[in-house]
Amino acid sequence: MTVIETLAAWCAQPKRFTPQARKLAIEAITDTLACLYAGRDDFSTRAVSDAWTVPYRSPAVQALINATAAHAIDYDDNFAPGMSHASAVLVPALLAVALAQRREGTAVIDAYLIGLQAQAWIGETVGRSHYTAGWHGTSTVGCIGTAAGVAWLMGLDEAGIARALSIAVSLASGVKGQFGTPLKPFHAGMAARGAVESAVLAKTGMSGRRDIIEGPQGFSELYAGQSAQQRPEYSIPPDHVIERVGLMPKKHPCCGSTHRILDAIADLQAQHRFNAEDIEQVVTKVGVANWRNLAYAQPENEMQARFSMPYCVQVMLEKGRLSVSDFTPRQVMQQADPVKLARISMVAWRAEEEQMHDNLPHSVTLHFKDGRQLTAQRHSAKGGLEERFTEDDRRQKFVDCCQGLADAASLYLQLQSLDSQADLSFLRPLLVA
Repeated sequence: MTVIETLAAWCAQPKRFTPQARKLAIEAITDTLACLYAGRDDFSTRAVSDAWTVPYRSPAVQALINATAAHAIDYDDNFAPGMSHASAVLVPALLAVALAQRREGTAVIDAYLIGLQAQAWIGETVGRSHYTAGWHGTSTVGCIGTAAGVAWLMGLDEAGIARALSIAVSLASGVKGQFGTPLKPFHAGMAARGAVESAVLAKTGMSGRRDIIEGPQGFSELYAGQSAQQRPEYSIPPDHVIERVGLMPKKHPCCGSTHRILDAIADLQAQHRFNAEDIEQVVTKVGVANWRNLAYAQPENEMQARFSMPYCVQVMLEKGRLSVSDFTPRQVMQQADPVKLARISMVAWRAEEEQMHDNLPHSVTLHFKDGRQLTAQRHSAKGGLEERFTEDDRRQKFVDCCQGLADAASLYLQLQSLDSQADLSFLRPLLVA
């Protein structure tokens, strides 16, 4: 069987996800809706919304606008197996279809878990070098995997899901060279739109090759970077990826490539007393792909600041935390002091070192004016399965993102019982379109 056939067969089987998997899915959906609301007025969201000012917005266009908003301020979760911001694509696409078809909460959770597993399957098939080569997994892997969840939610059978997956391969695109620009969040939007359109087309009988992932001139050959190869056929593990690997909800509203460093600094701040003014130099070390993502040593606007290691580190050292308010045009102008940022450098592990190890740590060394040095390293950021957010962490992030929404607290409580919600219209205040 081809990759698509294997995946479609799994998607079409009756599902019995564990209570824990369903709980983790609800947490991810809740976190994504909070990020979506916080990004509703971002320039990228407004630009996309203004471009589609039509009397009726189809589910595909609604998915486009809301997924852009969900990814607009880069506060949405990371998903390592898919090399993607998985939920920013999945949740808006699924909700656009669910609201149009009046589906219930339990179906959305099922579709989310199907789409997430599909993103993991596609990501692991194409390999990590896909991302290192410069492809934005959110808009490539995210589009294809989400198409599986949307197709299932729309009631397509195994053959229909396979058609949707094949179509989505032709719509998968997006390059990381656009990081730090308003087009980066648009990548999530176009992936969500592509996923919905793939399922809609598949329903008409439109089809493509079943081996378009691994076949000649297919997705893996063209998109896998330096490690393109014929990968052996394997089966999807019995335990769901959300329980086995998990998602990485963000503690900081900026590029995830900074997060292990920021958390390492927080570790040092908790263990030692020092002021930012006492530091003469900061040296950070990250992975090659992370280093390439963070292209702005001296950011000129809020989008670039989210992809600037010096900016994020400086704010963390001075304030002990980063908030959404640190990434406004006014705050960036005030806080992006060239002299202060010049003290902070970033180097990367060598490619050959990364090939020998699955997960090299990110490290930070603080050099003080009095000659002292403090060093910390992390193999993972806070928020994953190894160091999960508390209930208070999740609730506080939701409330912070939804400032200005009068019933944010009650919406949060309703979302916790999403599995038993028959009418999803209560979610409309959180959506843009």
